[in-house]
Amino acid sequence: MFKHKNVLLCCLVLLLVMLTPVMAQDTGGRVMTEQEMAIAAAVAECPMDEAITIAASVPGLNFPFFVHMMNQLVAAGEGLNADVIQLDGQNQSTRQTADVETVVTQGVDAIVISPADVQALADPIQAAVDAGVPVVTIDRFVEGVTGLVAHVGAENVLGGEAQGNWILENYPDGATVVNLQGQPGAGPAIARNQGLHNVLDAVADQYPIVVEQTANFARDQGLSVTESLLAGMMDNPPDVIVAANDDMALGALEAVTAAGLQDEIAILGFDALPEAIARVMDGGLAGTVEQFPGGQSATAMNVAALYARGCLDEAMVGATIFLTPVMVTADNLNLAERIGEVEG
Repeated sequence: MFKHKNVLLCCLVLLLVMLTPVMAQDTGGRVMTEQEMAIAAAVAECPMDEAITIAASVPGLNFPFFVHMMNQLVAAGEGLNADVIQLDGQNQSTRQTADVETVVTQGVDAIVISPADVQALADPIQAAVDAGVPVVTIDRFVEGVTGLVAHVGAENVLGGEAQGNWILENYPDGATVVNLQGQPGAGPAIARNQGLHNVLDAVADQYPIVVEQTANFARDQGLSVTESLLAGMMDNPPDVIVAANDDMALGALEAVTAAGLQDEIAILGFDALPEAIARVMDGGLAGTVEQFPGGQSATAMNVAALYARGCLDEAMVGATIFLTPVMVTADNLNLAERIGEVEG
């Protein structure tokens, strides 16, 4: 039902692979950026004999995305002779703040952190930096903090734009859209929403966002919010439901299926979780945005370890390192970083 042309994308990826000499490949066939390759080369030259300790903090391990990210951070640490202290923020800024303060007191060599709330964590992150602890942010960028070693993430605005562009390409005559937004205050939620609006606001007469409401990145809320919305839209259901993460998309899919509208409503997710990839394969989801959390994790840990060991190029200090997200559909599943985890 949903046709998406990816010939140009595939050709560009192939061209990059052909033109780039000795280039590392991430899982899923992703071609690494020049920044990533430079960092990987520095890691290869940096002495790793002495063990270091890096604290890795994520918003909450109740989210599959952050479970995967933490696993990748730990795996990267093993290759860097770095002991990784795993910190679960439990989706509470107060908990994450306390964790940061604790590891600073313990004297860790570096911190890699994805903040639950970019505003609430700004002060504790600045305090860590001021205390002389190198900090690398990952996935979620924190405004107003000076002295960060680097930020590593996906360009979430481009991911939101990819969702919007998919709608334009697959519904050339127009479409009505429901927008399930992420957790208020979370950087990715803000940026993904901005990206979607960047594309659709200019053509709002043909592609109106008829409803937008937060479901806090949670599957149960994606289900309940969608159920509530559909109850009042059964006579005129939306053409597309856009979700700012896969958990909300999968919750929306449950509601849409229960309403018998799975053949009428296209659902787009974001994160390319294995379960979402499986639903793309069977047609339950039209697509999901891949932001390469494994690539983000490896790069963030590399940068943190290099800085802690005095091996990071000064020109790289303070850099923002973005990986470009892509829309994964049934036509380009090979780009999904976690395709190997999909059963069957």
